[in-house]
Amino acid sequence: MPLDRLSVGQLLDCLIVGGGPAGLTAALYLARFGRSCLVVDVGRSRTGWIPVSHNIPVFADGISGTEILERQRAHLARYGGTILPGLVTDLARRPGGLRATVRAEEEPGIRTIEARRVLLATGAEDVEPDLPDLPDAIRRGLVRYCPICDGYEARGKRIAVIGHGDRGLGEAVFVARTYAQDVTLLTLGQDLHLDEAARERARDHGIAVVHAPVIGLDIEHSRITLLRTADGAEHRFEVLYSALGLKLRSDLARALGAEHDGTGALTVDEHNRTSVPGLYAAGGVVRGLDQVVVAMAHGAVAATDIHNRCELPTEEEPDGPLQRR
Repeated sequence: MPLDRLSVGQLLDCLIVGGGPAGLTAALYLARFGRSCLVVDVGRSRTGWIPVSHNIPVFADGISGTEILERQRAHLARYGGTILPGLVTDLARRPGGLRATVRAEEEPGIRTIEARRVLLATGAEDVEPDLPDLPDAIRRGLVRYCPICDGYEARGKRIAVIGHGDRGLGEAVFVARTYAQDVTLLTLGQDLHLDEAARERARDHGIAVVHAPVIGLDIEHSRITLLRTADGAEHRFEVLYSALGLKLRSDLARALGAEHDGTGALTVDEHNRTSVPGLYAAGGVVRGLDQVVVAMAHGAVAATDIHNRCELPTEEEPDGPLQRR
């Protein structure tokens, strides 16, 4: 919906918070359903960091995360979809829906937007490893975050996984049993705190463990060729993966009492509804496999349910009869 047609006090069919693959897919579906919808996006989608992905169906030659987002925005624009650059700072229940407090980038002050349904597609942000010149290394694809996405391109290479605890070891084991035999786990000075069974898993997969912090790195021909650790050792790898976890952007939903797991990931049903009536969630903020195509599927599922239930009062969602125009 164009912003100049959004009148004060108007009740949208759906407000989408987040303009990544999940939010933009949902917006496309809702636009084609003829629903009034607005996307508020602060512009921090993790997808934009992807240098190139070869596991997005139909893009056999690969596609960058930036191009994915650009193509989705252009597709949505064909149907009159609108993206408001800004930040949703608060969500509150209201009769028949929810109210969002929005700080728009190009407008002074704040505005409130009311909608029958809200879809959170706020995603997550990576916990970044303590490495020199990290932002540049990520942009150039020298440090990677998802072996499911691009581990195939790293198969047979010398791979380092940055992490500690069960998560770090788990990803190192995944890489070792799927893509490569030469895998090292870098704990950056953290103790693994692993029991004997976990240590045996590391030994069974031939995973070496380096505990010392990384204090320097050398880059040659667009790849990291040497890591220097605080103990004076030098390590050579061809690919580095970070497995330090994610910070889920689920605060808006959690403030409303939405169910979530210990990491903050939101729990949703088969229609991507959260436990809060009228509130949906899709993509990286949802518990489950964190992949672009999964996020898009979440957006499609949520948008279709939102369309089908749009005239239902939110208080009646769990058991109310389905009503449609």
